[in-house]
Amino acid sequence: MEKKEELDGKSLLDIVFSWSLKDVINKDIYRNQVKRIPETFLSVEEYKKSFIYPLLEETHADLFSNMTTLFQAPTREIHAVKRSSPKNLLYEITLKKTANAEEDVGKYVPEVGDLIALTDVRPMSIDDLNRPGIFYLIAYVHGAKEEDSSKENFDDKDLGKITILASKPILIELDSEKNKKETLLAVYLMNMITNDRIWRALDPELDGGNLIEKVLQANSADENCTSRLFEGKCSLVPFYLRDVNSSYNLNDSQTDAVLSCVDMRNFYHQSTVKLIWGPPGTGKTKTIGFILFSLLEMKCRTLTCAPTNIAVLEVTKRLLRSVREMQTPEHDSYGLGDILLFGNNKRMKIGKHDDLLDVFLDHRVDMLYNCFLPSTGWKNSLESMISLLDDPESQYNRYLESIKKYDDGNDDKLKKEESDGNLLKDDVVPMTFEEYFKNICESLELCMVNLYTHLPTSQIQLEVAKNMIRARVLLKTLETMLDDAHVANEGLKQVLNDIKDIGSSVGCFTMWSTTRKEFLQLLRSLRLTFILPNLVGKWGIKDFCLENACLVFCTASSSCKLNREVNEPLEYLLIDEAAQLKECESAIPLQLPGLRHAILVGDERQLPAMVKSKISEKANFGRSLFERLVMLGHHRLLLDIQYRMHPSISLFPNREFYDGQISDAQNVKQRSYEKRFLQGKMYSSYSFISIAHGKEERGHNYSSKNMVEAAVVSEIVSKLFKRFLDTRNPVSIGVISPYKAQVYAIEEQIRKYKTHSDSGFSVSARSVDGFQGGEEDVIIISTVRCNENGSVGFLSNRQRANVALTRARYCLWILGDEFTLLNSGSVWKKLVLDAKERECFHKADEDKSLAQAIIASLVELGQFDTLLHDDSLLFREATWKIDGENKKCKDMQGSAFYVDKACKWLASSSSEEKPHRPSWEVFSTIRDLQDQRAAAPLSALDSRYNHRGLKLHSGYECFGCFAAI
Repeated sequence: MEKKEELDGKSLLDIVFSWSLKDVINKDIYRNQVKRIPETFLSVEEYKKSFIYPLLEETHADLFSNMTTLFQAPTREIHAVKRSSPKNLLYEITLKKTANAEEDVGKYVPEVGDLIALTDVRPMSIDDLNRPGIFYLIAYVHGAKEEDSSKENFDDKDLGKITILASKPILIELDSEKNKKETLLAVYLMNMITNDRIWRALDPELDGGNLIEKVLQANSADENCTSRLFEGKCSLVPFYLRDVNSSYNLNDSQTDAVLSCVDMRNFYHQSTVKLIWGPPGTGKTKTIGFILFSLLEMKCRTLTCAPTNIAVLEVTKRLLRSVREMQTPEHDSYGLGDILLFGNNKRMKIGKHDDLLDVFLDHRVDMLYNCFLPSTGWKNSLESMISLLDDPESQYNRYLESIKKYDDGNDDKLKKEESDGNLLKDDVVPMTFEEYFKNICESLELCMVNLYTHLPTSQIQLEVAKNMIRARVLLKTLETMLDDAHVANEGLKQVLNDIKDIGSSVGCFTMWSTTRKEFLQLLRSLRLTFILPNLVGKWGIKDFCLENACLVFCTASSSCKLNREVNEPLEYLLIDEAAQLKECESAIPLQLPGLRHAILVGDERQLPAMVKSKISEKANFGRSLFERLVMLGHHRLLLDIQYRMHPSISLFPNREFYDGQISDAQNVKQRSYEKRFLQGKMYSSYSFISIAHGKEERGHNYSSKNMVEAAVVSEIVSKLFKRFLDTRNPVSIGVISPYKAQVYAIEEQIRKYKTHSDSGFSVSARSVDGFQGGEEDVIIISTVRCNENGSVGFLSNRQRANVALTRARYCLWILGDEFTLLNSGSVWKKLVLDAKERECFHKADEDKSLAQAIIASLVELGQFDTLLHDDSLLFREATWKIDGENKKCKDMQGSAFYVDKACKWLASSSSEEKPHRPSWEVFSTIRDLQDQRAAAPLSALDSRYNHRGLKLHSGYECFGCFAAI
């Protein structure tokens, strides 16, 4: 067990490497060291130390959790291992590939930060790693070639090569060239990047900064700042913000938040921290977008963080919408260079977000890098175009000469490659004059667009950008004129020479000459007024972009990459979804050099950060800085109007979770907002649908599921899909359940209804955690729990309930067992009682199609006792029933096979006044039940009944289990 003094100077990886397998499976290894994190702190040192052991315990719990499911851990075979340096334990490993590259798609590729087990067996459990003779060690992925493919010196031969730091020497020999037979596997255990970055941020040697000191204890120094705004005392607030609420359609609370945050810049003498409280649907992202847009206009360097990539992408998109709405055609995309988004391309899935490409760092570096290339970059393209328009023939001849020199200079090299057996391309074929001209046009235009789009405005003035935009227009005009002339290859050069000689004296060349003259003037002006920054390589460009952007977006974890001294430091920090960010993780951006003000936006009454360790959870490790400051009474600005939910949906959560402080916006009160996707009161805007016949059971990873509820969900989705096909009215549906096993069960049943969202119908099933921040037209909640003692587990969590109940726009339908929830004593009891009081309570079997779905599910599950009771759904509308006291009936109930057959027949016949004749299959089943003593009596069904019910004679032993009503 670790001692406190043993942690001094150690990295988190050092400690993890020191754990034996026995340590990993020891759940109590840090139990005694983990102390409850206090609400206030006396010093920055005490503040940082309070998170150390909870972080260690959480890292340990994460590793232990993943090791208990090794049988499903991602695995990849290793082809070769090579030691990188004899002085340390760095190794280069090569992943094994198949002959068919397509077969490797989807296989596990270790990423930087992954903790992996290297072993010569495919482990199914921890015990497999502890057997005698088994090779096993832990390693950390230090670098991956796939992630470096943007570098200018990248060689695709390096693909599949990964640098690892091993916990001890790798003694196993693995070299295909030496015909070694050993097998070595890389088994994924966990990713340590975020925890490692937090650990580094908690280093007591790291300067905590003014903002950390600001949040150690309760502070109300800035609480009255907002009231000063409306007294005209904030002279530094830009004039266009004075009438912000009417100009930009913000409500009073949103306006209050924007002005208060912008006014923080007036407080030069102290650091300030603002809290913005954004309950569901209150326009939090819109408010953030306008705060950031205002700071952008003020050229105030701001870092915007969020806990997850999804949240970062969303807030970036909102800001870009505001910027693009304000852009004019004459400015095109100028100014986007002040906005920068960075992170892991793969994890952010940037390829699916084309609207973010222009601000994504990796893409920006690639675009600017092309402008710095000597052969095709800005300087070459600019000079070549000027020369072409001045003296076409001379410039083209210079190009031909350069091609000749290139061929001569590479002749020896090409011959050597040919002798080595490499395939060679033919000698470079010179472009025709027309091709050369078009190539220069394309290069020049691409450079101009990339320069005014991707360079920050501090490096390219507006007048320069306007000249580039005008030059693009003129260039297109010149190209169009040449295309219209239909000149041949040599004809183009002749035309250019003729224009040079005769100027505007010939009428047909007048427009060309005028355009050419203005274009040349612009190009020569750009040559004098715009100086390309002196940057070397992609790393130089990347650093340049990070240091000069005005608004920077990334996850809180990734913000550690900004921990550097720069000429213009960041001034503001804005954390979105701040209530979902562990306080120790927020310490990463809070300590960045130069930061003076922080804005935390969130809602502590929704879900907090996820914590795996129960020990750390009890120590408040998952608590956010936002929540702690609220507990200390820190003033927060409430966004108090919700724009998402129909009033009947918002009523309960507003009263239960927000003390009635939230008002419904005018848009949700309008009649058009009350949409009926299905007929019947059960499917109005808000309803609780009770399912009394469900049964909870253990499913995926010991999570709970209720297949009857899943069947009802599937039937409702089916009805919605049929309605969509009839009306073609778009609808988006979200199915929420607190339990993963239920989510998986529902996904299986609704898979057939899943289509692309652009078709107008979309449906998805997710956990509550997965739905935080999302919204859909219709939300169906499956509560799952169904038991006699009212046990609902973590369903009773108020934050989880709040999230689930506030995702719907038009319709919220909650499925659950009435009696379980009423006996739970939780918020769900209040919800059921509220639904009954508001006459929004319904029983699922009131809908015939839902009743049939329940019956079918019960038959599928073999819950025949439920089906054969007197009050069963089978006989609720039937004019006949099962005589449960009859001996033959009891015999039949003893055989699941026979009951299954009979119940399926009963299910299809129970609502009929005259049951249809059973099939021979059912006939045979019931005959077998009677030991074949009465084969014929089944035909009595066709004649022995009247309009009030089925009338059976006692002489027919085969049907002694039926009785007339």
